[in-house]
Amino acid sequence: MNKVMFATIYLICINLISFIVFFIDKEKAKRDKWRVKEKTMHTLSFIGGVFGSIAAMKLFHHKTKKRGFVIITIAALLFNIYVYYEIYNYIIML
Repeated sequence: MNKVMFATIYLICINLISFIVFFIDKEKAKRDKWRVKEKTMHTLSFIGGVFGSIAAMKLFHHKTKKRGFVIITIAALLFNIYVYYEIYNYIIML
């Protein structure tokens, strides 16, 4: 499997995982049960799952009123854009 295919599969998987984790946390919040740690959700965003995180936040209206959480998610988005840009430039140079 080449590097581009691996990166594509990774990004699809990590974004799906991030989306599902946000969904699970939202459902747990509705039932006042054990919750997913915010640190876990931020980590998923920073390691490539930020688009899944943002999609879930919008779709489920989850964590959107927590200013600090939103700011960290925006930071993760900017970080991911930078990483994608660097990866793209690396691939172009091959």
